Amino acid sequence: MKVFYTPKMVADSESFSPSASKPTLVVESWLAHGFTIDISEPSPVTLEQLYRAHKPNYVDGVLTCRIANGFYNHSKAVAKSLIYTSGAMLDAAKSAILTGDVACAPVSGFHHACWNQSGGYCTFNGLMVTALSLLDDGLAKKVGILDCDQHYGNGTDDIIDELGIRDLVHHHTVGKRSIMPADFFIKLPELVWSFADCEILLYQAGADPQINDPLGGWLTTEQLRLRDQVVFETAKDMGLPVAWNLAGGYQRDKQGTIRPVLDIHDNTMRVCLFGH
Repeated sequence: MKVFYTPKMVADSESFSPSASKPTLVVESWLAHGFTIDISEPSPVTLEQLYRAHKPNYVDGVLTCRIANGFYNHSKAVAKSLIYTSGAMLDAAKSAILTGDVACAPVSGFHHACWNQSGGYCTFNGLMVTALSLLDDGLAKKVGILDCDQHYGNGTDDIIDELGIRDLVHHHTVGKRSIMPADFFIKLPELVWSFADCEILLYQAGADPQINDPLGGWLTTEQLRLRDQVVFETAKDMGLPVAWNLAGGYQRDKQGTIRPVLDIHDNTMRVCLFGH
């Protein structure tokens, strides 16, 4: 399976969130497990592609470090990484569409980024950068976004509403409303089927809904594995290509590492490759 990764997408965010440094650790873990992945270098997105999803003055300010990024600082390393995180998501989506299969961008930090501001460890909304690029290039007539991060993807909704494109981008964010696990799993197949009129599904397989996550708290690790299994199997039955990313995850073990988060992302890749 294609995984779009480069060390250029990695940065020390100097914050509580491990998201900006997580891609390397995740890919190393996948390789240590012997997962059969084909790692490809993603292309950086252009300014024009970022301008489609965000106010140009905001984009320019972030990239020149005049405006704070989503980690609430002015890190040059973070600024340099941003064109590659969105680029990885876009390349994964293009690959999924062209192959009719699944591809992965091991990145995070998208869905709280609004039209003209950052927030919640998110700077540029790579989901919307990807969706708009696919629409502009004629690779899709409608794009689906299934956001299974713990938190409401307010930035995605903000950009969709700013541009008036709800007929072109079907967005569902699980974090917008409370739901019991039993009800969630009953409704999940139907939810995936609601994207049947889309050419591609962008899937945020967040690790932060895990019950022990300091910013999460409603699904067990096994339930997260089942969530991913239902999404991938249902999309396969529909013939719907999927490009997925990591989204949130903030747990640490007693040694201070993010091994609990990596275990969840390992499960997502395992389910994606083997179905269980």
